[in-house]
Formats: sequence, C-alpha cells, structure tokens
Amino acid sequence: MLRGAELPVQSEWVIFVIALALVGIFSVTVALLPRSWIAKACKKDRDDAQVFSAPVKMLGGFAAIFYLVAVIAYFAPSRWNFDPQLMLPLCPMYLVKMMFDPSPVAIFFLLAPMNAAVYGSLGLTLAYAWLAFRKPTSS
Repeated sequence: MLRGAELPVQSEWVIFVIALALVGIFSVTVALLPRSWIAKACKKDRDDAQVFSAPVKMLGGFAAIFYLVAVIAYFAPSRWNFDPQLMLPLCPMYLVKMMFDPSPVAIFFLLAPMNAAVYGSLGLTLAYAWLAFRKPTSS
C-alpha cells in the first residue's frame, strides 16, 4: 500500500515513529510526576511560576503552529507539490491526505488537532529540557 515513488523508504519511518513515541512517553511521564519532582529536576522552587508557565506557553505555541501546518497542508493546491519527506515529519497527518481524501470537517476536528497534540507535546518536552539543563541564573 505504501510503495509510491514519493513516499520515504521504510527505514526512515521507523526512526520517525521511535522519535514520536519517545516524545509521547516523556510527555505522559512528566504529566504524571508530582509537581515537587518536576521543580527539583528544573532546579526551581515548587511554587515558581516559570516551572509551569514556560512549558505551557511552548505547548500552546507549538500546537497552534502545527495545527495551522496541517490545515495549510490539506488546503494547499496540488501545484505547490510539497515534498513528502519534508511534510511527513512536519505533519504526520499528511500521509492521510496522500492515501485518502478526508473531508474538511475531519481535518479541522480530528487530524489537525491530533497533529497539534503531537507537536504540542514536543514543545512541552523541549521546554522542560531547556528548564532542566540550562545554567541557573544568580539572583
């Protein structure tokens, strides 16, 4: 089914799936950890607003951007001829557009929100990694 000339080779799919799975597992793990453990890992006080405000902003920013990427990828004219190897990492739901023709309702309420959730989790992961690994500022 996935033997089209425009699709990436299977070994690239495995790496991509593993990377997304690791981001998802990390995001779920962080969501289940107690607040004090997260603050300790980020070298902050438990009540420091930055421990949770920065990751939530990154989550929202990434989710909004990649929701728009999914919508633009769907409504883009075929003459734009997006490269599938570029679009699949940016919008995994692009595969659905290549294989089937989903309705705009499915794009707006199912596929684009799923893309936003995946990349929102990536934003959350990057924000917590940034908080945990940056050098503490002297006050």
